Amino acid sequence: MTDQHDPWAERTVEVPPGGPQNPFRSGRAQVGPARPAEPAGPYVPTGTGWPGETGTIPRPVFSEELRLFRRGARLMLTGALFAFVCWGLWAISDGGNLGTPFALFVLTGLVALGLYALARVVGRVVLEKQLGRVRRSARGAHLVTAVFLAGVGIAYLRQIDWVVSAWSWFAGLF
Repeated sequence: MTDQHDPWAERTVEVPPGGPQNPFRSGRAQVGPARPAEPAGPYVPTGTGWPGETGTIPRPVFSEELRLFRRGARLMLTGALFAFVCWGLWAISDGGNLGTPFALFVLTGLVALGLYALARVVGRVVLEKQLGRVRRSARGAHLVTAVFLAGVGIAYLRQIDWVVSAWSWFAGLF
Protein backbone atom coordinates (compact mmCIF):
# COMPACT_ATOMS: atom_id res chain seq x y z
CA MET A 1 0.00 0.00 0.00
CA THR A 2 1.38 3.41 -0.92
CA ASP A 3 1.03 6.56 1.07
CA GLN A 4 -0.36 9.56 -0.88
CA HIS A 5 1.92 12.03 0.89
CA ASP A 6 5.15 10.11 0.42
CA PRO A 7 7.01 11.63 -2.59
CA TRP A 8 9.14 8.50 -2.99
CA ALA A 9 6.27 6.11 -3.06
CA GLU A 10 5.53 4.30 -6.30
CA ARG A 11 2.67 5.67 -8.21
CA THR A 12 0.51 3.85 -10.62
CA VAL A 13 -0.48 5.52 -13.85
CA GLU A 14 -3.72 4.57 -15.47
CA VAL A 15 -3.37 3.94 -19.19
CA PRO A 16 -6.33 5.11 -21.29
CA PRO A 17 -8.12 2.44 -23.29
CA GLY A 18 -6.47 3.46 -26.61
CA GLY A 19 -2.93 2.73 -25.40
CA PRO A 20 -0.31 5.12 -24.02
CA GLN A 21 -0.58 8.67 -25.29
CA ASN A 22 2.28 10.54 -26.91
CA PRO A 23 3.30 13.36 -24.53
CA PHE A 24 4.50 15.48 -27.49
CA ARG A 25 1.30 15.61 -29.43
CA SER A 26 -0.23 18.90 -30.48
CA GLY A 27 -2.62 20.46 -28.05
CA ARG A 28 -4.85 23.43 -27.95
CA ALA A 29 -4.05 26.53 -25.96
CA GLN A 30 -6.62 28.74 -24.41
CA VAL A 31 -6.93 32.08 -26.14
CA GLY A 32 -7.91 35.05 -24.02
CA PRO A 33 -9.80 38.09 -25.16
CA ALA A 34 -7.99 40.32 -27.68
CA ARG A 35 -6.33 43.45 -26.31
CA PRO A 36 -7.25 46.83 -27.72
CA ALA A 37 -4.85 48.02 -30.44
CA GLU A 38 -4.86 51.63 -29.20
CA PRO A 39 -3.43 52.72 -25.85
CA ALA A 40 -5.87 53.60 -23.13
CA GLY A 41 -5.41 57.33 -23.70
CA PRO A 42 -3.88 59.42 -26.44
CA TYR A 43 -0.29 60.59 -26.14
CA VAL A 44 -0.12 64.31 -25.56
CA PRO A 45 3.30 65.81 -26.35
CA THR A 46 4.39 68.07 -23.51
CA GLY A 47 7.98 68.61 -24.57
CA THR A 48 9.31 66.47 -21.72
CA GLY A 49 9.81 63.24 -23.68
CA TRP A 50 7.98 59.94 -23.73
CA PRO A 51 5.86 58.91 -20.76
CA GLY A 52 7.95 57.23 -18.10
CA GLU A 53 11.21 58.62 -19.45
CA THR A 54 13.30 60.43 -16.87
CA GLY A 55 15.18 62.57 -19.38
CA THR A 56 18.53 62.25 -17.63
CA ILE A 57 21.51 60.77 -19.38
CA PRO A 58 23.64 58.60 -17.10
CA ARG A 59 27.18 59.89 -16.78
CA PRO A 60 29.92 57.39 -17.65
CA VAL A 61 32.42 56.26 -15.05
CA PHE A 62 35.74 58.12 -14.81
CA SER A 63 37.77 55.60 -16.84
CA GLU A 64 35.19 55.73 -19.65
CA GLU A 65 35.15 59.54 -19.47
CA LEU A 66 38.94 59.58 -19.77
CA ARG A 67 38.82 57.26 -22.78
CA LEU A 68 36.24 59.50 -24.44
CA PHE A 69 38.41 62.53 -23.64
CA ARG A 70 41.33 61.02 -25.53
CA ARG A 71 39.35 60.62 -28.76
CA GLY A 72 40.37 63.52 -30.94
CA ALA A 73 43.35 64.54 -28.79
CA ARG A 74 45.68 64.03 -31.75
CA LEU A 75 44.03 66.98 -33.49
CA MET A 76 44.79 69.30 -30.61
CA LEU A 77 48.31 67.94 -30.18
CA THR A 78 48.99 68.51 -33.88
CA GLY A 79 47.78 72.10 -33.60
CA ALA A 80 49.85 72.61 -30.44
CA LEU A 81 52.96 71.22 -32.14
CA PHE A 82 52.44 73.50 -35.14
CA ALA A 83 51.96 76.52 -32.86
CA PHE A 84 55.06 75.57 -30.86
CA VAL A 85 57.27 75.24 -33.95
CA CYS A 86 55.99 78.54 -35.34
CA TRP A 87 56.49 80.21 -31.96
CA GLY A 88 60.03 78.83 -31.80
CA LEU A 89 60.86 80.22 -35.24
CA TRP A 90 59.42 83.60 -34.23
CA ALA A 91 61.23 83.67 -30.88
CA ILE A 92 64.59 82.73 -32.41
CA SER A 93 64.30 85.10 -35.37
CA ASP A 94 63.50 88.01 -33.06
CA GLY A 95 66.74 87.49 -31.14
CA GLY A 96 67.41 88.78 -27.67
CA ASN A 97 65.61 87.83 -24.50
CA LEU A 98 63.26 84.80 -24.62
CA GLY A 99 61.36 85.72 -21.44
CA THR A 100 58.64 87.79 -23.10
CA PRO A 101 58.05 85.34 -26.00
CA PHE A 102 57.89 82.45 -23.50
CA ALA A 103 55.33 84.29 -21.36
CA LEU A 104 53.32 85.00 -24.51
CA PHE A 105 53.37 81.32 -25.48
CA VAL A 106 52.25 80.27 -21.97
CA LEU A 107 49.43 82.81 -22.18
CA THR A 108 48.46 81.43 -25.58
CA GLY A 109 48.41 77.91 -24.12
CA LEU A 110 46.15 79.04 -21.27
CA VAL A 111 43.78 80.69 -23.74
CA ALA A 112 43.73 77.44 -25.76
CA LEU A 113 42.88 75.43 -22.63
CA GLY A 114 40.12 77.91 -21.79
CA LEU A 115 38.76 77.61 -25.33
CA TYR A 116 38.81 73.81 -25.02
CA ALA A 117 36.91 73.98 -21.71
CA LEU A 118 34.40 76.39 -23.23
CA ALA A 119 33.86 74.09 -26.21
CA ARG A 120 33.28 71.14 -23.85
CA VAL A 121 30.75 73.10 -21.79
CA VAL A 122 28.93 74.28 -24.92
CA GLY A 123 28.90 70.69 -26.21
CA ARG A 124 27.46 69.45 -22.93
CA VAL A 125 24.76 72.12 -22.83
CA VAL A 126 23.79 71.91 -26.50
CA LEU A 127 24.24 68.22 -27.30
CA GLU A 128 23.38 66.56 -24.00
CA LYS A 129 20.94 68.95 -22.34
CA GLN A 130 19.13 70.56 -25.28
CA LEU A 131 19.23 67.82 -27.93
CA GLY A 132 19.35 64.84 -25.55
CA ARG A 133 22.25 63.19 -27.40
CA VAL A 134 25.12 61.27 -25.88
CA ARG A 135 28.61 62.57 -26.64
CA ARG A 136 30.89 59.74 -27.64
CA SER A 137 34.10 61.74 -27.94
CA ALA A 138 35.70 65.13 -27.49
CA ARG A 139 36.59 65.54 -31.17
CA GLY A 140 34.64 68.77 -31.60
CA ALA A 141 36.36 70.53 -28.71
CA HIS A 142 39.75 69.21 -29.82
CA LEU A 143 39.08 70.39 -33.38
CA VAL A 144 38.09 73.90 -32.25
CA THR A 145 41.24 74.14 -30.14
CA ALA A 146 43.43 72.79 -32.96
CA VAL A 147 42.06 75.38 -35.40
CA PHE A 148 42.77 78.12 -32.84
CA LEU A 149 46.34 76.89 -32.30
CA ALA A 150 46.95 76.62 -36.05
CA GLY A 151 45.74 80.22 -36.41
CA VAL A 152 48.10 81.29 -33.64
CA GLY A 153 50.96 79.51 -35.42
CA ILE A 154 50.17 81.28 -38.69
CA ALA A 155 50.05 84.60 -36.80
CA TYR A 156 53.54 83.86 -35.43
CA LEU A 157 54.80 83.06 -38.95
CA ARG A 158 53.37 86.30 -40.34
CA GLN A 159 55.60 88.25 -37.95
CA ILE A 160 58.82 86.76 -39.31
CA ASP A 161 60.32 88.88 -42.11
CA TRP A 162 62.07 86.10 -44.03
CA VAL A 163 58.94 83.88 -43.99
CA VAL A 164 56.79 86.73 -45.32
CA SER A 165 59.30 87.51 -48.09
CA ALA A 166 59.61 83.81 -49.00
CA TRP A 167 55.81 83.50 -49.14
CA SER A 168 55.56 86.63 -51.31
CA TRP A 169 58.19 85.26 -53.69
CA PHE A 170 56.45 81.86 -53.86
CA ALA A 171 53.03 83.46 -54.43
CA GLY A 172 54.55 85.63 -57.17
CA LEU A 173 55.44 82.51 -59.15
CA PHE A 174 51.79 81.76 -59.79
